[in-house]
Amino acid sequence: MREIVFDTETTGLDPASGDRMVEIGCVELMNRVPTGQTFHAYFNPERDMPAGAEAVHGLSSAFLADKPLFRDTAQALLEFIADSPLVAHNAAFDFGFLNAELSLCEREAVCMSRMIDTVALARKRHPGAKLSLDALCSRYGVDRSHRVKHGALLDAELLAQVYVELTGGRQIGLELAAETSRTDVIAVVSRPRAQRTPRPARPHAASAEELSRHRAFLARMEAPLWSS
Repeated sequence: MREIVFDTETTGLDPASGDRMVEIGCVELMNRVPTGQTFHAYFNPERDMPAGAEAVHGLSSAFLADKPLFRDTAQALLEFIADSPLVAHNAAFDFGFLNAELSLCEREAVCMSRMIDTVALARKRHPGAKLSLDALCSRYGVDRSHRVKHGALLDAELLAQVYVELTGGRQIGLELAAETSRTDVIAVVSRPRAQRTPRPARPHAASAEELSRHRAFLARMEAPLWSS
């Protein structure tokens, strides 16, 4: 199964108020294994970059000034994600910005039924625990030492590792080994059994001498239950 893990960087929190997407990073998974295929692009947001947003991802208006507009890259992005499920952390946020950009260039929105939210997965698996990407990386031993600021492709790569852990993907090898073991057992059990000659029945009744000793033992007891 093909899945796309993605992350976005933006000028703010709400596309309805004029915030725009300035970066997207996508990582392809095939059967929960990264294939090495990625998609990464920066966009000119056609507006200023608020200081608070720049402090998070480090993308300045000057840096983005010569980058393509989203509409110029939309087709390549849509071809990369195709019809695959899309995995994101707090996915409603990223889907909101992606679909807002698609709407601005008069393209069809990505259906929300394709959304897989790793925050929801983590909340179900670890109720009450911290759910940030940093916290989940720490929980699963994902190295994020090279993450100084937020970056869409880097965060998508980290999230891909977290998603694999959240879904038990690293246990695939163990499951296959277990299936192989079960096959081996079935093969052994189904082998023809060697013909064996039945042993003659052994006597189980007490001898006369054993019965006599038993009666003598009971005679030394006061009102034994076994004397009736």
